[in-house]
Amino acid sequence: MSHTEDSLLHIEDRQYHDNDLEQPSSEPSQAQPPFVQAWQRRRIAELEEKLVTLESGRAAKERQVNYYMAQGRALRRVVALFDNIEDLISENDRRYNIEDEETSLEQDRLQAGYVTLMGTLPWFYKKSSDMDYDDYVHMLKMLRQGADSARGDDTSKLKALVSKWVNRKLKPDPLIGMDDKHTRGFINDGCGRLLCPAELDWNNPAVRAGIRDCTEGYIVTDLSFPAYLYEKYTANLDNLEEGLFKGKILLQSYKAVFTSPSSAKDVEGDGDGGDVIENNRRAKKAFSGVKVKKHVAQIIKMEKVTPRSIAYIACQV
Repeated sequence: MSHTEDSLLHIEDRQYHDNDLEQPSSEPSQAQPPFVQAWQRRRIAELEEKLVTLESGRAAKERQVNYYMAQGRALRRVVALFDNIEDLISENDRRYNIEDEETSLEQDRLQAGYVTLMGTLPWFYKKSSDMDYDDYVHMLKMLRQGADSARGDDTSKLKALVSKWVNRKLKPDPLIGMDDKHTRGFINDGCGRLLCPAELDWNNPAVRAGIRDCTEGYIVTDLSFPAYLYEKYTANLDNLEEGLFKGKILLQSYKAVFTSPSSAKDVEGDGDGGDVIENNRRAKKAFSGVKVKKHVAQIIKMEKVTPRSIAYIACQV
């Protein structure tokens, strides 16, 4: 074979080999590069869409959880200081299933708490009736967490504020330490004067010694009304309701929790706590054009001072 013929055969073989490489694969399961890229783009778009859906669902769930916890912050403050929301609901359910039955004082107290709950959270009945049991249990858990969190926040806030007010007003020796429990209570003359039952005279050394030693006749119980509840921290023994719940520290504490700590500075002398919310409403109208942070009374839609909210603050102080 000549050199020319050999060269022509080499060229034809090279062209045949190149053409074979350019032919699509005969394997049906083998994806071609252009189609793989298109599939990848579609897959990325699908994943991005799923991610947006998941994030929106997570955000909606977080908003719902935050709403329940925010609403739950009202429970300890204006509904029930110690009772769980489940106990209030159970008592109402029990009364619905049993008619004409005599009830105890404890049961009546729980039912009164349930009525207050419905007034405080008007959406609760319909919402709990429409949701699944698991969602209902989760909602109660979030409400309970919000309630306990609010109580803890209020305790921490008042622990510092009350000690400062007592130190400034009564100047006890030693002064009350903000973080020291050992300088509080009856061991401290300033605190003892405010905590002393209204019918006793703290200035009497025998009374002070009797209370501190828990001597019979001087034992302080949950039925005792402490002096700080009264106007000028003094009670009229002939009429123990006179001046009740008008003590300055009580009013300051109420405003510090339900409006703001700064509003507690506006208290001049001892006064009637019934005007706390009304004064705040007037202030809100005066600054209606200014965007301000909402306080507790606004968040829980509290329009007036209630007996249960007074009891809550009295226990906190």
